[in-house]
Amino acid sequence: MNILKTTALAALMGALAFPAFAEQRTLTFNTDASDPAPKAAFEALVKGFEAKYPDVHVVVNTFDHEGYKTAMRNFLSADPPDVMTWYSGNRMLPFVKSGQFMDISDVYADNNLKEQLASALKAVSSDGKEYGVPYSYYQWGIYYNKDVYKKAGVEVPKTWDQFIENCKKFKAIGVECLTTGTKALWPAAGIFDYLDLRQNGYEFHMKLTNGEIPWTDPRVKDVFAQWKKVLPYTTSNAAAIDWQDAASNLVQGKAANYVMGNFAVATFKEGGMTDATLGFMDFPEINPDIPRAEEAPTESMHIPSGAKNVADAKKFMAYVASPEVQTQMNDILGQLPVNKNSTVADDPYLQAGFKILSTAPGGISQFFDRDAPAQMAKAGMEGFQEFMAYPDHLDQILDRLEKIRKRVYKN
Repeated sequence: MNILKTTALAALMGALAFPAFAEQRTLTFNTDASDPAPKAAFEALVKGFEAKYPDVHVVVNTFDHEGYKTAMRNFLSADPPDVMTWYSGNRMLPFVKSGQFMDISDVYADNNLKEQLASALKAVSSDGKEYGVPYSYYQWGIYYNKDVYKKAGVEVPKTWDQFIENCKKFKAIGVECLTTGTKALWPAAGIFDYLDLRQNGYEFHMKLTNGEIPWTDPRVKDVFAQWKKVLPYTTSNAAAIDWQDAASNLVQGKAANYVMGNFAVATFKEGGMTDATLGFMDFPEINPDIPRAEEAPTESMHIPSGAKNVADAKKFMAYVASPEVQTQMNDILGQLPVNKNSTVADDPYLQAGFKILSTAPGGISQFFDRDAPAQMAKAGMEGFQEFMAYPDHLDQILDRLEKIRKRVYKN
């Protein structure tokens, strides 16, 4: 009799448990987080989400970086996931304009995210609507050799004019003021972006990279006029060396400053620099009337318009946007959380970057090759590299870029 009761009870429990298990919903998540740190960060993210929402099972499809770019155009049309990783800014806009990314403004409104994610809001917005959640970024700025500054007897500059005055003093002691390596083109774009952001501002810069402003516009020429001031004090063979070679110039004290992203800190320290010798500053002010904007390539998540489980996808987006989750993810990634209420690892460069980015009134640009279409980006960076070597070619360079702009944007 006891055996029969036990068997019946077990059967009943099984019958009750099975529907609960069967009702567990699936959320499909596509990502290119195949490198060790991002992969670990997303594993922690998914584990935490499933713990908070045990009725949701997250299926993760991980692609390699290059394969993802090809695959996404296929899966967005044929079999869209519920959530996917991508990039903010101009990389996002084609999918917004084609109707493939969902408007998630309600997620922002329901979770007070406009205020919490204010620093990168413009990068995930279009026509007043939000189409993604930014979860991680890293700052660009100027890394400098403190020992060289001390030797030259100069202070950290607040303005571009002060920076150029410092350059003269660095030259007097036989040190390059600014080093860079543009063999791969993109480092020059970081310099151009900051000069344009400081000279003309975020809105102008976005219009330029979006093809709305001619490259022959006098305001663009003003940017190159500012750039020309520092060329006599810049690494002369920049086009022949990689960014790591330029990093060695800073490490060895052959150069004083380097416009670069925060990922380079590891390279500086591998070369022997420490927090005592490596400094970081925000790019100096040029036009005091321009609200400060910053350069910070931003990673974001999006809900495809064809998502099957929209309700849980929106829960996932709200979860990713929360300060605690962004803190945890970026501790693993070694980057910066976008949510201003997050906390940052005890690292002086991350701390400085978080403060700068979280308080940028002008907005956050991505990077020239993310903000501009691929063909325009390549042509622009080739032009920047040529200008650094042959500044007298400026008119020809801008005429060429203008012809390409008209062809790329068809206007």
